[in-house]
Parts: sequence; C-alpha cells; structure tokens
Amino acid sequence: MKQILNRLFVWIEGRVDPFGPYPEQTPDKRPLHFMLSHLRPFSTVMWIGGVLGGLVAVLELGLIWYAGRLVDQMAAGPGTFFSDHGIELVLAAVVLLMLRPLVVGLNAIVLFSGISTNMLTQARWRSHRHMLGQPVGFFQNDFAGRLSNRVLNMGYAVEDSSFLLFEAFWQAAAFAIATLILLTGMDWRLALPLALWIGSFVVFVLWLAPRAGTASEKNSHANSLTTGRVVDSYTNMETVKLFAHAEREEAFARNAMRRQRLRFGALMRLFALQQGAMAVFNSLAMLLVIGPALWLWSNGVLSIGEVAAAVAMALRLNTMTGWIMWMTVRMFEHMGTIREGLQSIAVPQTVTDTPGAPPIKVTQGSIVLRDLTHHYGKGQGGLNGINLTVRGGERIGLVGPSGAGKSSLVNLLLRFRDAESGSIEIDGQNVQTVQQSSLRASIGMVTQDSSLLHRSVRDNILYGRPDATEEQMIAAARKAEAHEFILTLQDPKGRTGYNAHVGERGVKLSGGQRQRIALARVMLKDAPILILDEATSALDSEVEAAIQSTLYGMMEGKTVIAIAHRLSTIAQMDRIVVMERGQIVEDGPHDVLMSRNGLYARFWQRQSGGFLQADPPSDKDAQVAE
Repeated sequence: MKQILNRLFVWIEGRVDPFGPYPEQTPDKRPLHFMLSHLRPFSTVMWIGGVLGGLVAVLELGLIWYAGRLVDQMAAGPGTFFSDHGIELVLAAVVLLMLRPLVVGLNAIVLFSGISTNMLTQARWRSHRHMLGQPVGFFQNDFAGRLSNRVLNMGYAVEDSSFLLFEAFWQAAAFAIATLILLTGMDWRLALPLALWIGSFVVFVLWLAPRAGTASEKNSHANSLTTGRVVDSYTNMETVKLFAHAEREEAFARNAMRRQRLRFGALMRLFALQQGAMAVFNSLAMLLVIGPALWLWSNGVLSIGEVAAAVAMALRLNTMTGWIMWMTVRMFEHMGTIREGLQSIAVPQTVTDTPGAPPIKVTQGSIVLRDLTHHYGKGQGGLNGINLTVRGGERIGLVGPSGAGKSSLVNLLLRFRDAESGSIEIDGQNVQTVQQSSLRASIGMVTQDSSLLHRSVRDNILYGRPDATEEQMIAAARKAEAHEFILTLQDPKGRTGYNAHVGERGVKLSGGQRQRIALARVMLKDAPILILDEATSALDSEVEAAIQSTLYGMMEGKTVIAIAHRLSTIAQMDRIVVMERGQIVEDGPHDVLMSRNGLYARFWQRQSGGFLQADPPSDKDAQVAE
C-alpha cells in the first residue's frame, strides 16, 4: 500500500515541472492575468482536481440525502427494516467507508501534491529568475528585504489562491448547484428561497471582498516597508552601533510599524463587519429552508425524511457560508498581495540579450571604446564621448578624482548598464550584442568592498570556477595569502577551515580577510580580462607587499584595467589613463606623464600616504541619485 501511495504521489507531482521552460517575458501587471499564466502548466492537474472536487461535493450531498431517506425508511418501524433494506444499507456502508474516503483522499493528493507543491515553487522560481535579470541599479534603488519579501509572499499568495479555487470555490459551487437540483426535485417552492438567498450572499461577498482586497494590498505595502526597514537596520548593525543610533533606528522602524498598524486595523474592521453579516445570513439560510420545508410537510407535500434532509442541507450551508466568506476575503487579500508584489516583479528588464546573441569569444582581450557617453539619464555627469583603445595583454592604470567616471566606465564594460551612445568592443565584438553571462565570465574583477556570500569559504572561492578541484582552490587561496588564516576559522556551528561560513556579506571576517578570499576567487576564475578596483586597499602593508608579486604574476598574459587612488600600486603599468569630469585628459606611461607636469603629476605630488585627495561626488553617488 505504501509503495502504491508513493507512486501515486510521484505521478501527480510529476504532472508539472515548476522549473520547466516557459515564455520568458515581463510578468503581466494584472493580478488575474498573472495568476492565469501560472495555471497554464496545470491543465491536466486542474481537470483531475475539477472532477474529484465535484465528486466530493456530490458525495457530501448524497450523504445528507440518504440520511433523509433513512428517516423515511425507519418511520415504517423496526420489524422488517433490515430484511427490506439490508442490501441497500451494505451498499451505503461501502460508499461511506470506501468510496468517499478514496475520492476525498485522491482529491487531497491532487490539491496538496499536484497544485500546492508545484505552484508555490513555480511562482517563486519564475519571479526570482526574472529579478535576477534586472541590472545592478535596480537593486541599489530598493530594500533587499522588501524585494525578497515580495517574491516570497507573492509565491505563497499565488499558491494559496490556486488551491482555494478548487478546494473552496469549485466544491462550494458544485455543492450549491447539486443542492438546488435536489431541492427542486422535492418541490420547487423549497429551492426558490434558497436560490434567492444564494444570490444575495454572492452579492454581499462581491461587495465586501474587493474592499478587503484593497485593505489587504495597503497592509501588504506597509508590511513590506516594515520588513525593509528592519532588515536594513540588521544588515547595517555595525554602522548603527558605531554611531550610537539605536534610538534613531527605533524611530525609523516605529514609523513604519505605526503605518502598518493603521492598515492592519482597517482590514480587521472589515473582518468584524463580515462576522456580524454572516450571523444574519446564516439565520436567514435556516429560516428560508426550514420554514418552507415545514409548511410543505404540514400540507403533505414532503415526507419527514425530506424535511430532515432539507434541514441538514441548511445546517451544512450554514457552516459552509462562513467558510466561503473567509476564503473569498482571503482570495482578495492574495490578489492585493500579488498586485503589490508585481510592482517590483512585473518590471521590464532594461539590460537584456538580443535574440540569438552569441557567446563572446575572447582571443586577444583588446578593448575599444568609441565615443562612449552615459549620463544616467540626467544629461550630465558620467562619461562624455570617451575614446580609448586597450591592446590585448596590455595593463593600464585608471586614475582620477572621485566622480571622474572610472566606475561608470567599468560598469558599462561589464554591461551592468547600457551606454546611452557609443560602443564598447572586445576583440571586435560589441558587448551589447553578445550574451551577458559570457561577457562577465570573461572578466575577472576584484572591488574595493568585496562582499562574500553567506556560505562557506569553499563555496565563496569556488564561485570563481565551480568545477575547480580542491587542490586548485587551495592553490588560489595560497597565492592570495589566504590559506593560513582560513585554516584557523571556526563559525558558531563548529564548522572549521574551508567549511566555515563567513556570515552575511562576509561580516564575520576582517576587511583584509574578505579581500584575500575575493582575490583567491578571481585568481581561480583566471579570466582573460582583469579589472582591479582598489584591489589591495583593505590589506595592511605587509600583506599587500606579499601579495603584490602574486598580483603581477596573475596579470601575465591578461588585459588589465586597474583603478587605484594609491598611485604607487599602478606606477608600473604599461599606461596610465587619467580621467576628469567624464573625459580622458591624459594617457601614457608613468614617466611620460610625470614629465608633462600635468594633472597626473600634480596627483602624484599632492598624495599624502599614497592616496589621491577626495573630490566631488562619486560615480556611485550618481547611480544612487538616478
């Protein structure tokens, strides 16, 4: 029996692959259409669920009808009751003990395993996959907590709404229709009041539910805001503590929680109204069925068993109406949650691959920028007509004050954004016409603030090349001067060495440790193009000196762009490119630029401790302002 059940579960779960192919497009902003797009792969499961749900409702009503029939049979007395009706009673027992549990059980398997199991996963997977295709700027302009909250909550809302369509509404509709048919068979005067009551109930539900949905959407907005603010405080707890701003963070969260309280209170008022209205409707249901049934019985039209059946139907409707009301309100709540979530999820991806885009083929690693212009849509800032050629295998240093456009240039090269005009070519291939994934796979980058994934050290290093061997991973860690300290690591769960987890964004490690793991990751990746953005800024002088030779060895045979404020770290590059106000103002080897006594020479002379002096707003500021 267990084996049969397992096979049944596997079969029904396998009717839909939540990770299967689907039309990859921007999700529809209309909640109902969004729901329908998720239901399409479930056509087979829905047909099975529809048939079984209808059978459950008919069997439920059949039991009530047969209870009334038993009353009439018992009215003749016990004398020949079992001899006259014994076979019928046995058949009824078989239906009660075998057929009904079988149908109810199969229906539950379809609903829970066929719909819920796959729908929750499918809705979250497709939404998450679409979000992953958004550019970096999309995530910089919102709370990570709010975005993740919307993806996860909407997945649950889609799943539960799909479940309710069959478990509540279809079964309730089938029961109501079957009840009207059965009562009409007894006497149309018994069915008419109930039909009027059902119509009135539906009108009330359709009046209340949208209002509850609107209130729920506002509550969902407030909940997402609260989640975002709380997560933002937790993520930046070190900054909160450093500036002693616990009270400020309390106020920041309290304002959001007060707004959520008001939104939640409005929703609860509607629920209170619903409860009072349900008491009225339930009383009416009893009167409109039992009253006419008693009158028809008193006139000899109905038997005692038929009256008993009518009373039982009224009682069943009495309990069902409250359930249906809650389910309907819940459905509209889910629609509100879906509508709120779609504000982030149903956003077109702005950086996409052209249809049929080929993977990039990097042979020499030459980079050519032609009239590259990007102002973040503001008409100023960013880059102004940059022209630059980096030969394959050439190493260039990129310097300039903050806001000069260095990070903007790198972001466009990595295609985190698309240039407003001009082009970038790698070995003659426009970066906008090749697959983004292949472009970034061909570029290794170490940033000044290298964040790590909240996973093990091993997972973080292997992120550079997942198919690398253990020996290759350890060799990369050794080159990055990271192996020794990694062996001393231990996390709160007792995991040690390369298995130790590093915390969110690597917060359990020092800045220098994070940087060395990030360097090991890029060394393992071994991409033909290398970008270093203040790659050694978090390292102390001793470690930097130890790793410097490794970095230069790592650059051999690669095209390198190194951004640095500490000019001594790039003085040995083949060329230095100096940027100011979004333009290239100087270009040449260190000695040549020093002899010109221009901007680069002034930077060199003004350095204190080897750093450029800070200047006006950074590229990142420009991005955030966007």
